[in-house]
Amino acid sequence: MKREIKKAIKRAIIGALVLTLTLALGAGALADGSLEAIQEKGKLILGLDVGFPPMGFLDEDSDEIIGFDIDLAREVCERLGVALELQPIDWDAKFLELDSGNIDCVWNGMSYTDERAEIAALSMNYMYNAMVLLVKDPAYQTKEDLAGKVIAVQAGSYAEELLMEGEDYAEYLGSLKEVLSYPTYLLAIMDLQNGNADAVFIDLVVADYITTSLGDDSLFTMGNMEDDIFCIGFRKDDVALRDAVNEALMAMAADGAMEEICVKWFGANVSLIPAE
Repeated sequence: MKREIKKAIKRAIIGALVLTLTLALGAGALADGSLEAIQEKGKLILGLDVGFPPMGFLDEDSDEIIGFDIDLAREVCERLGVALELQPIDWDAKFLELDSGNIDCVWNGMSYTDERAEIAALSMNYMYNAMVLLVKDPAYQTKEDLAGKVIAVQAGSYAEELLMEGEDYAEYLGSLKEVLSYPTYLLAIMDLQNGNADAVFIDLVVADYITTSLGDDSLFTMGNMEDDIFCIGFRKDDVALRDAVNEALMAMAADGAMEEICVKWFGANVSLIPAE
């Protein structure tokens, strides 16, 4: 995993250098009008799944949407001079919501994929993640142990895409008894606790946060099924807006704001964006 993290950091650094060059060229940066449209509107509408802690989720105590990505977005919006509006969406329909204009970006622990890069303008990669299997039965030590068993996923998640559509997972999918799809990971984990599923294919950051919150020591993750990188999605033509957000994120990495938010939620600087 350390080797993959180093690779991810290298990709992030290269991405930052490419972005810096793009911004320096200047000429086409504002041509599409997307940044001006947001500034004239006075707000950025962020689409998110409110069941994805700690990236973005509904806090039951305050009834407010909070999270790591929410704090990042608020800081970015402050630097862009606009307000942040949070819009809960069906994660399975995130790009339909984006293309219809109901939201301006998808920002909530969204995984980078080549397929998503073809239909959206994706930001620089800002955080490493991993896809893992969350299980309750200690008899399960490897993914092969789950042959003939039931795996739960969240609808529209990267885990579901990998399992149902990934070429490398076709044989594994065929070995399973059933794949259950849930609106949120929390519901999937609750069914794991109740014995209706044998495992949950899930983001490591979410699994760690939810299991800690539940205080359920019987749940544990096994193995790293897939390395993962988080990014932000914008409409394909909204390059100027995407670049402005990237520039704000780089500035936050340079002046320490990024590290402060990371430490608040993870206890360490987990950002892939270089500070210089």
